[in-house]
Amino acid sequence: MVLRQKRHDKLLQAVIPSAGPYGEGYRLISRPIVFKLCCLTIDQCRITKYEQMNLLSKHETRRRLLRGMSDSDMLSGQVAHWFQSPQGEAVLRAEKEAIHAALEKLFGYHILQLGFSEEHSVIEQSPVGHKIIFSPSFRSGSTRAVANNEDLPLTSDSIDVVVIHHALDFAANSHRVLREATRVLRPGGHMFIVGFNPYSYWGFWKLFKRKKNIPWRGKFISKGRVSDWLKLLDLHIDSISYGLHFMPVKISKLLSHAESLENFGNKLHSPLGGVYFIHCIKQAMPITPILSKWRGLRARPSVMPAAENVRAKIKIH
Repeated sequence: MVLRQKRHDKLLQAVIPSAGPYGEGYRLISRPIVFKLCCLTIDQCRITKYEQMNLLSKHETRRRLLRGMSDSDMLSGQVAHWFQSPQGEAVLRAEKEAIHAALEKLFGYHILQLGFSEEHSVIEQSPVGHKIIFSPSFRSGSTRAVANNEDLPLTSDSIDVVVIHHALDFAANSHRVLREATRVLRPGGHMFIVGFNPYSYWGFWKLFKRKKNIPWRGKFISKGRVSDWLKLLDLHIDSISYGLHFMPVKISKLLSHAESLENFGNKLHSPLGGVYFIHCIKQAMPITPILSKWRGLRARPSVMPAAENVRAKIKIH
């Protein structure tokens, strides 16, 4: 609908096309109706958070349309391409070492990794036998099952260990991903969450970067907010640690010292690391009926005869 505003004296009127019993034409409407129509147009044009995250440039949109790729395909490809860069390789190497130190002590039957890059696994050194990694979209030549992180094709209480590898940072609905991961985790199971820390050098660097590039396209959800979500889902936080203590640069010479800086930051237990590692356990509260152990009292008569238990003595003269 196209509104052409005209001002006649002190009354704001608008001319809009209309169809009535007299055929197509135009009619005038007053200021309050114009205000309501403008609000309605703004509401219809308002884009959601999901669409804001997936806004692409003109060239990327054209390339996506030519290839017939969806938003999930583009995001997965960008994340996988970033992990292959020198910066992404340094990040993945540091995260693998931190996750492996925690996973090597856990055993079970099934372990699940949730993320946006099925090509890069962080659970390959886990002692758990069955490892599950879903692909966000179908790809020719891929042998992994396709599933959405917000709607997992798994039964409830069936997974022993769940590793959320930056899935909350790039998901359209991060809270829904966390709820779904909690649903499939068995009572007493372990969950590891890896997310970018907004209160770090990496979070400060994001303010000066383009938001459509990886990893600056992520949400960078704070540790406190994730902790509140975990409490609502009855997940007990066991430990919190930090990683990525080196600067977010792309120069190979500087990234060669990333390992030494990582070890130095871990010794200091610095909370300014680029990522946080949250280890939590699913609490199971058994619902058992509480039966009363009180014994019923025997009814007592309210009136007792006076001659009860009294021996009568009769004297014969």
